Amino acid sequence: MEATDRVPNVPLSKFKRTKIIATLGPATDTYEGVLALIKAGANGIRLNFSHGTYEERERQIKWIRKASREYAKPVAIIQDLQGPKLRLGDFEGIINVQTGQSLVFKYGADYERSGIIPTQYDISKKVKRGERIFLYDGKVQTVVTSVKDGSVHVRVENDGILLKRKGMNLPDTDFGGDVITAKDKKDLAFGSTQDIDYVAQSFVQTAEDIRSIRKIMKNLGMSAKVIVKFETSSAVDHIDEIVAEADVIMIARGDLAVETPAESVPIVQRRLIGLGLRYAKPTIVATQMLFSMTEAPEPTRAEVSDVATAAILGADCVMLSDETANGKYPVDAVKVMKRILLYTEANNPVAVSFPENAPEHTRQSAISSAIISLADNIHARAIVTETKSGATALQVASYRPKIPIIAVTSDDRTTQQLSIVYGTKGYVRPADKMAATKLTNWLLQNKVLKKGEIVVTASGTYPGVVGTTDTIKVRVL
Repeated sequence: MEATDRVPNVPLSKFKRTKIIATLGPATDTYEGVLALIKAGANGIRLNFSHGTYEERERQIKWIRKASREYAKPVAIIQDLQGPKLRLGDFEGIINVQTGQSLVFKYGADYERSGIIPTQYDISKKVKRGERIFLYDGKVQTVVTSVKDGSVHVRVENDGILLKRKGMNLPDTDFGGDVITAKDKKDLAFGSTQDIDYVAQSFVQTAEDIRSIRKIMKNLGMSAKVIVKFETSSAVDHIDEIVAEADVIMIARGDLAVETPAESVPIVQRRLIGLGLRYAKPTIVATQMLFSMTEAPEPTRAEVSDVATAAILGADCVMLSDETANGKYPVDAVKVMKRILLYTEANNPVAVSFPENAPEHTRQSAISSAIISLADNIHARAIVTETKSGATALQVASYRPKIPIIAVTSDDRTTQQLSIVYGTKGYVRPADKMAATKLTNWLLQNKVLKKGEIVVTASGTYPGVVGTTDTIKVRVL
């Protein structure tokens, strides 16, 4: 039985419009843990391919689909690739460093024998003199003084400590299109054999990186869409072209706040949400949203404000990472996030508006705008869109209507992908000229909709054909 064959557990009036993505990890690595996250409000589940084995991932994917069916709720599965995540190698103990000190890094070096600090990636082929290398989430900052014989010599800019396997950020370095690693390719090959809805691409620098991963995914026969993670200064420099090429945008604020000035991140977040609305591309705000809940049962006031702000600005999704992967209160974190979103949506005094990012004038955007205007004027209970690829639902959602969008599609993948799109609930039904009418009849029979309520439906002359939405109807149930 499919997740969309049964009546939803949550009534339309209790739907949250801003969606939640939760990350699986040791704290939630059971079927019961997965089901609890989905029941608490998770619409997407992120699998972080920086960790874990393929056997674990295969098991988790089966759990997610089983829980989705059990709770009658479509859920998106996200394969988050590691990318060229730069880390220090292994060495014993702590290395104390001081301002002005010289250090040497080399791929695979033996620190105990040579005094050279090992790295897990050969940065000597990429970095140049004068470029900055940030270590341990920016706690230690260094500048490259020379590169020779595979060794990178740096000058330390501040006192601090180094620990094994801590991250390295190279904000000034151009990777020259080399952001898809051998591990990523292997992980994609595995993903192509699994029920994956989205692939999240890490450390993207230019739009060409996205085109490269699409080529690989096409050759593997993958139907997943690409989430582009904004976490490098180069990505911010190429913001418009990357957004235009992406399917979904993730504002990965952790590495972004190291690669770019931390104070610039809120502005980049706003720019990306605005561009997402303009191009009808879903946006995800990620990293440290409820970080204190990894240890504490309640979030800080600032975290509550952060989640609410993402919703007020018009993000499609907010994401939990360590909170649900390693935290002590994984399910509570999702419940708290849902509570914040529902309260914000019910009481938000501000309409989402990015005048500088007004939608482009296309036939589809004109139809979407007309649907929402009509639905508002007649106080419709819901907007029902027939869609093959999900494009119609995405366009309507980009106008951020306050009433639920019910999407009818003949494609399981589309329904799962739409589960992380603002305000949208997907149902799988056969392609049919009467698909929207049949679904609303079913929702009426099952008391999801009530007699006398009004719905606005958008459909096409040719059911199941992408890009043919051309008919708007008003229906009194």
